[in-house]
Amino acid sequence: MLKQRHQFMVSLFAMTDAAAVGAVCVGAWWARGMRFEEGVSGMGLGGRGWVRGSLVLVVVPLVVLLLFTLGQYRPRRDKSLLGEFGQVVRASVLGVMVLIVGLWSLGAEAFTPTATVPGAGPLARWIGDPARYQLATLTLALPLALGTQRLVVRLALRWVRERGWNLRHVAIVGVGRLGQITGHTLARNSWTGLHVAYHVSHHPRSRRTEVQGRRVLGGLEDLERTLEDNPVDAVYLALPSAQAALVPELLRRLERFALDVRIVPDVHPRLLPASMTVHELEGMPILSYRECPTLGLGGLTKRGVDLVVGGLAVVCFLPLMALIALAVKLSDGGPVLFRQERVSLGGDTFRIYKFRTMRDAAGESAGAGWTSRGDPRITRLGRWLRRTSLDELPQLFNVLRGDMSLVGPRPERPELIARFREDWRGYMLRQHVKAGMTGWAQVHGLRGETSLRKRLQYDLHYIRHWSLAFDLRILVMTLFRGFVHPNAH
Repeated sequence: MLKQRHQFMVSLFAMTDAAAVGAVCVGAWWARGMRFEEGVSGMGLGGRGWVRGSLVLVVVPLVVLLLFTLGQYRPRRDKSLLGEFGQVVRASVLGVMVLIVGLWSLGAEAFTPTATVPGAGPLARWIGDPARYQLATLTLALPLALGTQRLVVRLALRWVRERGWNLRHVAIVGVGRLGQITGHTLARNSWTGLHVAYHVSHHPRSRRTEVQGRRVLGGLEDLERTLEDNPVDAVYLALPSAQAALVPELLRRLERFALDVRIVPDVHPRLLPASMTVHELEGMPILSYRECPTLGLGGLTKRGVDLVVGGLAVVCFLPLMALIALAVKLSDGGPVLFRQERVSLGGDTFRIYKFRTMRDAAGESAGAGWTSRGDPRITRLGRWLRRTSLDELPQLFNVLRGDMSLVGPRPERPELIARFREDWRGYMLRQHVKAGMTGWAQVHGLRGETSLRKRLQYDLHYIRHWSLAFDLRILVMTLFRGFVHPNAH
């Protein structure tokens, strides 16, 4: 089962990065005032000296954006500190370069002629200007501060995870040399928070009950049952090279589970195909085959959009929802809402809210299938609510609660998922994102009794190409063709 705790860790990194960058900007500003004895009054924002204080407003979002672009806010528990520091230095240098180009194009004081000290060298003459001195201090201190901050956060996370908090549990498929290396490497690097729950033998059956002090729960023949009985967050495939041919079949079998799948190849990293993302943990190569697309800062942004847009939608539609609730109640005196168990991100279940559209809520919840056109249980008011999709307005509260997102694959019932996961390859990939009120399939009319295959194709396309811009595009399309559609019934 996928965990959502990574959102907190991403927020932590983003906020500490922003705090470190802001502190460096203020420190460079203070160093300038001390070096040139400008004092507090000379450090104001007026005139050509606007650059002195406004660096905080420019550099903080710029560096955080560059770190996001370089993938520093995607959870990578198996990423080395050295590689992370390299990306931090790169973002710092790029940020300062962009800042310098911007200041030069605006004719800021750092690039205007100033008096120089006679006989001074080129470097001394350049930094003899207060604004240039401030930029030079910023350039040197920024990567050092960010690198130190990341190290401190890593040490804090190591302390937390060594005490059993913020862990992600993994299963290793493989008990041979490579499987043992994988387990030993993950255990030795406890700062990653990856805890090896158990091994699964790479043979059909296994007589071994443990390896390196960890349990061995059967072999490949029992893989699905083992994962169902012992849920984990991720599976690491660590098969010996002689059994590499089993990987495609194992990947197909693992599609039935909403978990991360990573491959530890029994080859040197330079021999791996460039089409896969490769990470290393103490020299051990790990291929990232499949991951949740909304991990990291993108997922936080998506949640922010859900809260802002969802909150505004509740305010706008609240009078209409009150009228609909009154109409449903007066129609036959039954309950206004019906609640039903649905499945969202990582297989987590929740209670979805809808306006009741059938003669009784129990009948609406019964049956493991979709409602057919002309169902006699649907009331006259309910038929209109379904046709206009207004029966789904209460799901806005599911969005605000965090059960759903505004955009994503439509949530299904657990009993339907249990059936579809066996019949439709890749169906469980839908659970790699939160279920949504609207989606790429819905705005293309794939609702009601339409092709499940086609609907799945559109859902998987959304997951593979997810972006915040894609979500906004679907929301706009929903306003024009997402409410009323012939297939809505």
